[in-house]
Amino acid sequence: MAAIFAQWGEGVDLVHCTSGQQGLRSLRTTPFDVVLAETATLEDVGAQIETAFSALAGAARGALIVALSDSGSVSLAVAAMQAGAHDYLNLPISGRVLAARLGELGQRHGKARAVAQEPASEKTSDFEGFVGTSPQMRAVYDQILRIAPSAAPVFVTGESGTGKEVTAEALHKRSPRAAGPFIALNAGAIPRELMEAEVFGAAKGAYTGAHADRKGAIEMADGGTLFLDEIGEMDLALQSKLLRFLQTGTITRVGESRARPVDVRVVCATNRNPMQLVSEKKFREDLFYRLHVLPIHLPPLRQRPCDIMPLAQSFLARFAAEENKGFSGFAPDVADLFVAREWPGNVRQLQNLVRRIVVMFDGGPVTLDMGLAADIEARGLSAPLADCSPPPVLPMWRQEQRIIEDALDAFGGNIAKAAAALEISPSTIYRKKVGWDRAGAA
Repeated sequence: MAAIFAQWGEGVDLVHCTSGQQGLRSLRTTPFDVVLAETATLEDVGAQIETAFSALAGAARGALIVALSDSGSVSLAVAAMQAGAHDYLNLPISGRVLAARLGELGQRHGKARAVAQEPASEKTSDFEGFVGTSPQMRAVYDQILRIAPSAAPVFVTGESGTGKEVTAEALHKRSPRAAGPFIALNAGAIPRELMEAEVFGAAKGAYTGAHADRKGAIEMADGGTLFLDEIGEMDLALQSKLLRFLQTGTITRVGESRARPVDVRVVCATNRNPMQLVSEKKFREDLFYRLHVLPIHLPPLRQRPCDIMPLAQSFLARFAAEENKGFSGFAPDVADLFVAREWPGNVRQLQNLVRRIVVMFDGGPVTLDMGLAADIEARGLSAPLADCSPPPVLPMWRQEQRIIEDALDAFGGNIAKAAAALEISPSTIYRKKVGWDRAGAA
């Protein structure tokens, strides 16, 4: 194992224990990210494999636990997983396989400290405004690089706050049109009666208040890129006119009859399922297929937990510089809390929370109290912090217990279904339940 970890470079510390009891003592005194437990060395902890791994899980404090054995026994693997192990690997094992498996487990179980899957030099830590080295985001970067040189339309999908406009800007910057204009228009934020003029422009006198000829977004983007966000919110009649522009390469301003040629690459986006919009007759099918030439899907933040803290650190550094404050990173319990959250608002929600922390506090390391106070203030659940004491906060293990028990109740005690709904491994629920039972018995 020492030889394997040496291949990953510096920064990986290995503690070697020759017995299960020695391992338990180390776990109780030192926090670890990963526990590699060879089953044959755990006999002094418990005669049964379930007992041994339950004890390890109770002392591991959230570390990834991987059972190792040269027996190849399926029943042993199942027993270890049910008792708290996150995975089971047969010995001997190569460094590449171990690194890949630890990386997958770290993402699946949302560990704040990313496990190295490959040398850092081979990863992209910052790409055209993006921050993240997860496999999902590196696949997105690769897509952008591949399709940016094309003039074909791009259709970006993803939940709100995942970075659809950043994607459009990256496509523009990496394209031959980078020297041209980049024009962004949110179809969901403009009143319907003004949308046609905003997109196609208007002639003088075309409507009340039109005191001069005016270019629309398409004409302003001539020679560059037009980004149409929330394309599904566009009126059907306007969708027809947009389709005509895509087919002919010309536009006609409101109040004019003259067609004007334009050279524009179109990137559009929606946070809804476009095929559902088509089936609901809210989005023209012919327009969809005209736009859906080069699709890009952006993963939600909860599916790439190893990117959460790099993003938070990036936002902290930027906002601290803007506000002239000296922040020095995040405390470990804040990192664990951030990684465990669902982030329904994705990157934008994380960005806003970090900005509030920077504005509300003076500096130093970001503590758990700071993070909770900023989050509560955002939801309007407290008076100004100076005028009231902080609300009571349940311990992390108690909050986890409530969430898991509620999920189990919702699915009639079915652990597999509850785990799927919570997006965690069934072994995590088994491990937690064993820990709570032991605590209750004590």
